[in-house]
Amino acid sequence: MANKIRKGDEVIVITGKDKGRRGTVVQVLSDGRVEVEGVNLAKKHIKPNPNIGEPGGIRDKRMPLDISNVMVFNPKTKKGERVGFRVDKDGSKVRVFASGEKVDI
Repeated sequence: MANKIRKGDEVIVITGKDKGRRGTVVQVLSDGRVEVEGVNLAKKHIKPNPNIGEPGGIRDKRMPLDISNVMVFNPKTKKGERVGFRVDKDGSKVRVFASGEKVDI
């Protein structure tokens, strides 16, 4: 099945602690989760490793969200909208918003 949310899409988080935040999809995982840039960050404590010259400290790590918790952002309506598929006159399959306009332009 073709994914309705793809890498590079601008999405908006609809539930959870980051509700309302927007970002770009960095990665779509095979288990139905997505990583969104700047959203759902966790603190990762890192030990220093002098062998490779890595300093220790606390870093922000991007954690995946379930794909059902994000919606593709429609810049015309300035809201998250559901995405479906439609076959054009030339026979190509395209993603469309629920309002009818194409997602990929």
